[in-house]
Amino acid sequence: MDIVMRTVTEWPVVIFSRTSCCMCHSIKSLFFELGVNPAIYEVDEIEKGHEIEQSLLRRGRIPPAVFIGGEYVGGAGKIISLHLEQSLQPMLVNAGALLEEPAVG
Repeated sequence: MDIVMRTVTEWPVVIFSRTSCCMCHSIKSLFFELGVNPAIYEVDEIEKGHEIEQSLLRRGRIPPAVFIGGEYVGGAGKIISLHLEQSLQPMLVNAGALLEEPAVG
């Protein structure tokens, strides 16, 4: 099992990000606004960040790479689409990242 797969099983939500990426910043902000406390790995700042980024690239994934419940969900476009479709919060509840879905209305 490589470093990415080990890491994503340790938290309900894991985001692999780059500090200079505006979409990464937007996705992190979205999760914070939803009340989620994701594990965030800034691949351009952490030790083994290059190794992590190479592992992601081998799988065709670039930051922001979002994993929920140990499964790859997608990048910025996918996360925003799920949010707009109101599908993101149920995924977060199922993964244990949110206690319950907020009331709509």
